[in-house]
Amino acid sequence: MAKFLTLDEIEPKGKIVLLRADLNLPVKDGKVTDATRLERLTPTIRELAKRGARVVVISHFGRPEGQHVAKLSLAPIVRPLAKALGRKVVFAPDCIGPKAVAMVAKLRDGEVMLLENLRFHKGEESNNRAFAKQLAALGDLYVNDAFSAAHRAHASTEGVAHLLPSYAGRLMEAELKALEKALDHPQRPVAALVGGAKVSTKLAMLHFLVAKVEILIIGGAMANTLLMAEGRRVGKSLVERDLLDSARKLRREAERAGCELVLPIDAVVAKKLKRGVASKTVAIDDVPEDSMILDIGPASVALIAEKLASCRTLVWNGPLGAFEIKPFDRGTIAIARQVAALTRNERLLSVAGGGDTVAALAVAGVAGELTYVSAAGGAFLEWLEGRVLPGVKALQRKKR
Repeated sequence: MAKFLTLDEIEPKGKIVLLRADLNLPVKDGKVTDATRLERLTPTIRELAKRGARVVVISHFGRPEGQHVAKLSLAPIVRPLAKALGRKVVFAPDCIGPKAVAMVAKLRDGEVMLLENLRFHKGEESNNRAFAKQLAALGDLYVNDAFSAAHRAHASTEGVAHLLPSYAGRLMEAELKALEKALDHPQRPVAALVGGAKVSTKLAMLHFLVAKVEILIIGGAMANTLLMAEGRRVGKSLVERDLLDSARKLRREAERAGCELVLPIDAVVAKKLKRGVASKTVAIDDVPEDSMILDIGPASVALIAEKLASCRTLVWNGPLGAFEIKPFDRGTIAIARQVAALTRNERLLSVAGGGDTVAALAVAGVAGELTYVSAAGGAFLEWLEGRVLPGVKALQRKKR
């Protein structure tokens, strides 16, 4: 991973710092229902304000498609942001234009302002240079603390970074360092644990990972396609039959790369995916024709735990079963707790990410016990596919 500049390398006192955040938070009836991203952002804002910066926070919210949509205003975020920071936050009704310029000019050292939704302007998502220049004109320095939006080449994530001295915020810095330790310069052996519903959504990721890790463990419904590709019967389980050849190719690639591909050896099956439905555990070769695989079984849990115990680094994306519905959360919870235990005992560096993964770790009660848990979603997935993230690349430059 190329070098990027951090807050350690700036003197922000008296400077207007344009801070790209991700405040695309879940809001219901005007109230934030999950403040995780907000809480992770506050250390950067607090540090900048304490060091005398005039902090101007910019973010997108929802998909207004270049129109001013009242229900997608960032105004409801002001109060929870101020509460999290323990200081007043001024709100500007636009992110560019005379009003925004005038309000930013009145900021004093240590004060914080939140600008209105960037996506109220079409120039944001199109990475319009004129729009990027208008944003850049508001500040002296640019800090990107929105890794979760770094996979998008938008004006506020990529365009502005080329127009101002640019730095990674503390959250961005933590994400990049965690990812670098996980796959770029890991302690070996390295395992990747990939779950979820469909192979099609993660095929690029799997092809990238087989060349990077020693052990690739696949669970969730996506494992069904690989099992069928090996000639196993999976009953009524979700299968992507058009990807059977791709699954066989993945197996061959893993063999050539010296990567051990681990699939479930037993499963929890039921006739329907429904809370309270009758279920049973069977060997993977004994899945009934009228049933579907909905979780890994205890033998698979033991096998995966054994593989993880032999590794030094783990990257995890995706649950191993239909964890939203009991009792099909047991496999994922058991592995999550095993990963947490290995991490606590300093036997494993564990990095996990993706919305469902974060939710599953929360259900297991171990979200705070892994080495790093990314709430980035799409950016985390694209990193696992080996893609260049525009918002990160824009920060990679030589020291000034």
